[in-house]
Amino acid sequence: MHIGDILTNNKITFSFEFFPPRDPTSSDELFRSIRELVPLKPGYVSVTYGAGGSTRELTHDLVLKIQKETELTVVSHLTCVGSTRDEILEVLTRYKSEGICNIMALRGDPPHGQERFVMTEGGFQFATELVAFIKQHFPGMGIGVAGYPEGHPETPNRLREMEHLKMKVDAGADYICTQLFFDNRDFYDFRDRCRVAGITVPILAGIMPVTSRKGILRMADLALGARFPARLMKDLARAESDEYVEKVGIHWATTQVDDLIDNGAQGVHFYTLNRSRATREIYASLGASSSEVFNR
Repeated sequence: MHIGDILTNNKITFSFEFFPPRDPTSSDELFRSIRELVPLKPGYVSVTYGAGGSTRELTHDLVLKIQKETELTVVSHLTCVGSTRDEILEVLTRYKSEGICNIMALRGDPPHGQERFVMTEGGFQFATELVAFIKQHFPGMGIGVAGYPEGHPETPNRLREMEHLKMKVDAGADYICTQLFFDNRDFYDFRDRCRVAGITVPILAGIMPVTSRKGILRMADLALGARFPARLMKDLARAESDEYVEKVGIHWATTQVDDLIDNGAQGVHFYTLNRSRATREIYASLGASSSEVFNR
C-alpha cells in the first residue's frame, strides 16, 4: 500500500524499523521478532542501510523477503552514499517490479573512517536531489525523508535547517520521520516550526526505548547530538542491572508515546533494534493489542 494512503486512512500510524542481519542466525532471530510484531498490525515497517551503504544488498534482500513472506507494507531506505544515479535507478526499477512502492530517501552517513560525506561521481549530493529523482522516474512511489527535532548535526543554523527540509518536501516527499528523541517538547517545537515554514506533510515521531547500558552509548552514536534528559539519566543511574535499565527505558518510552497520542501526533515510528520485546511491552502498557485500537 502507498504510504500516503496509510497516513491518510489512520488517525495515528505506528511503524517499526529494522536493520538487515549479517548472518543466518541473526536472520532467523530477526524474522522471529518480525513475526512477533505482526499481530500489532503496524501501518508499515522500514529497513535501514548501514553507514556508507555497507548493508546495501542485505537491505534489498530483507526488503524483498518481508514483501514476499508477510503481508506487511515495507519501506526501504535508500541513500546517496556510494551509488550513481544509474545504480539507484536500477534498484528502484527492481523494487517496482517486486511491488515495493515506498522509499525512505536519505543522503546517508559517510563510510566508517570518513569524516565527511563525499558525493559519488555520477551520484547525488543531497537528499533533495534523490527525492526529485525518484519522483521524476517513479511518480507513483511514496517517499519519506528524515527530520531532526534536536537539530541536524551538520546544520547548526536552525533556520537553514527548516529551509533544507522544506526543499525535500517540495521536491516530492510525502512525509517526515524524525530522528529519535527523549523529550517530547523537542518534537512539538520541531512540528510547530515545520508548520510555520509551510511544511504540511505528516510528521512521524521517532521513538527508541533504552534497553541496556551499552545501548545508551549506541543510541548516542546513532543520533549524534541526541539529548538525554537529566530525569531519564537519574532513573537509569538507579537501575541495578540491564533488566532494570530496560524497565526504566520502556516506562519512559511508554510515557512519551502516551503523551504523543494525546497531543495529536500523526505517527510513532519505533526504532526496534531488531527486537520485539520493548515494543510489545509499550503496546501492553498502553492497553492495546494492535495499532487498530488507536484508530477507532
